[in-house]
Amino acid sequence: MSRQSGLVQLLFWLLVASAAASPSFAQEAFETFKQLNGSTKMPKLKAFSAPGAAAIANVTQGRSVKLDAKLTDAGEPMQHGLSWRVFSPIPGADGKLPLLASAEGGSAAFQLAPGDYFVNVSFGRAGATKKLKVPVEGEVANQVLVLDAGGMSLSAISGADTHIPDKQLSFDIYASEVREDGERGLVLADVKPNTIVRLNAGTYHVVSEYGSINAVVRADISVEAGELTEATIQHRASQVGFKLVSEEGGEAIADTAWSVLTSGGDIVAESVSAFPVMVLAEGQYTAVARNKDKLFQRDFEVKAGVNLDVELMLDQP
Repeated sequence: MSRQSGLVQLLFWLLVASAAASPSFAQEAFETFKQLNGSTKMPKLKAFSAPGAAAIANVTQGRSVKLDAKLTDAGEPMQHGLSWRVFSPIPGADGKLPLLASAEGGSAAFQLAPGDYFVNVSFGRAGATKKLKVPVEGEVANQVLVLDAGGMSLSAISGADTHIPDKQLSFDIYASEVREDGERGLVLADVKPNTIVRLNAGTYHVVSEYGSINAVVRADISVEAGELTEATIQHRASQVGFKLVSEEGGEAIADTAWSVLTSGGDIVAESVSAFPVMVLAEGQYTAVARNKDKLFQRDFEVKAGVNLDVELMLDQP
């Protein structure tokens, strides 16, 4: 059986945090749960006037620059969860932009010598960048960066409402666009259930894997700026236990090797455990047990959300 793929039923709950309703709601929601952070990529820079070496050396004696970041243009300045970085626009010997200053938390203030800079703010996997010119004299305006960011939290069930243990679930988040090579860019791998991932607004392609064999579901999920999207993905799979016994309900016989085949004869899983437990996508299968050079087999059906045990009898090869 091929890996189960395709859009399936999604249950969405949107926690709307528009400025008109409650500007700080989404930000507070993001701070309530375990969060995944990550660095953002820095774009190439052009047409900058770099501050002189003396100016950089005396950066603490420069002019005060206040920086704020918002989830949306109409939102309030964020007070938690931000990472600020100020770079020189001229790459160093390693080809990277030299980091001049950094700060964590909410709004930030830096003392910068007159000149041009590159300012980056990140909020988890979301980020924004801006050119900054510090004048020699005159007013230094407060700088506001709009992240245009929201959050995504993922979970999954099997069948109608069967709970799936967190340790058996994993999610990979990809960009929605397909590249020329036919692949999607990976945004974040192995995301655990009910973990808020901070992302720029947009549509993402999510791959949910239940177990490690063939229970895979794909879905496109949208993230709105200033909102937290909670998505529950429905798997069509179940947990199946196997054992070779001498009598019905008996103990599993050791030294047994197992193979699980699709109805078409393709091997989807193998094990040498006496009592293996596997997660299989919905469908028809054949279990084959080998013990002391003898083969035993039995056909069985997997139904979504219905866990089962498959017993093979020694006297029924």
